[in-house]
Amino acid sequence: MAEKRTLILNQEQIRQKTTRIAYQIWEDNFDEDFIVLGAIAERGYIFAERLKKNLEKICPDKDIEIIKILIDKNNRKLEASTDKSIETAKNKVLILVDDVLNSGRTLAYGLGVFLNTPLKKMRTAVLIDRSHHLFPIFSDYYGVRLSTVLKEHIHVSFREKGGSEEDAAWLY
Repeated sequence: MAEKRTLILNQEQIRQKTTRIAYQIWEDNFDEDFIVLGAIAERGYIFAERLKKNLEKICPDKDIEIIKILIDKNNRKLEASTDKSIETAKNKVLILVDDVLNSGRTLAYGLGVFLNTPLKKMRTAVLIDRSHHLFPIFSDYYGVRLSTVLKEHIHVSFREKGGSEEDAAWLY
């Protein structure tokens, strides 16, 4: 028997939410010249690339840089690496980006990478916030906030990640 799933966001809704979040980031940082998107690999990185494209259209005078954060989510200790030097974020605005915020562990680990780096400001951006926070991490910018039961799971499918032909977010 096939798993029951419910569509949360379709391709057009994901596009709209991404655009809205980009505008919120711009409004919150209109006086900044440089914004760093700290993207949790893999789906958070895809989401960050889309945010960057939107931000470049909205405010072409700003420098937007993405740092990919690779985290071993199965390890209880913080073990993470980045594709660029974390010094890129020094004294700049950092937006931690992921597709789904569940317990907050992944974003907390992402923040841990930058703990010894002085930042102007740190915010978080997620496409979906599940509201099951076990860590003191909350979304500053989000597409949709859902209250789900702990047994349910959310999967975001991006076509860049080899997902379906269209982007979608599903509740299982």
